[in-house]
Parts: sequence; C-alpha cells; structure tokens
Amino acid sequence: MNIYVGNLSYQATESDIRDAFGQYGDVSSVNIIMDRETGRSRGFCFVEMPNDEEGKAAIEGLNLQEIAGRNVNVNEARPREDRPRGGGGGGRGRW
Repeated sequence: MNIYVGNLSYQATESDIRDAFGQYGDVSSVNIIMDRETGRSRGFCFVEMPNDEEGKAAIEGLNLQEIAGRNVNVNEARPREDRPRGGGGGGRGRW
C-alpha cells in the first residue's frame, strides 16, 4: 500500500517516519519529496507498506498525530494522473 503523509515537518527524517509507521508493520520504503531548487523537504512524503491491513492500521493510527513536531495528515495515496506536459511559453505576437 502506498500512503501519503502531508503537513510533514521540514525537519522530519526518514528515520522519524520509519519509526512511526514501523509500529504498525513492515515499511518497505520512505520517499520524502524534496524541492529541486533548495534541496529542502516540501513537507510531504510517501510511505510504502507491503501489507494492506498494516497500511490501513497505520493510516488510522497516525492520521492527525504528531511526527517530528507536527500533526500529519495520513491517507492512502491516489495514483498519479496523466497530466499533459506544459505547453506554456509565449507565441510570437498577434499584433
């Protein structure tokens, strides 16, 4: 099960997240999303748990609870939607 964790403290480490979710079962991966420009956490992450029942228990147990000093929002991650790649950029003027 892929789990979304929002409102995450910028100081939260992979270890903090593994410790919290590990209370509910096996954690196969933690992916803290980082800002490309600053290299700082963007305040959310994804946690992968191989067992769906353990994942559901973690969602129920950790939603609105504190991890690394902040109350986090925890729910099942939705699959990424295919979004059209940006076409922005100015065309030459229609003067």
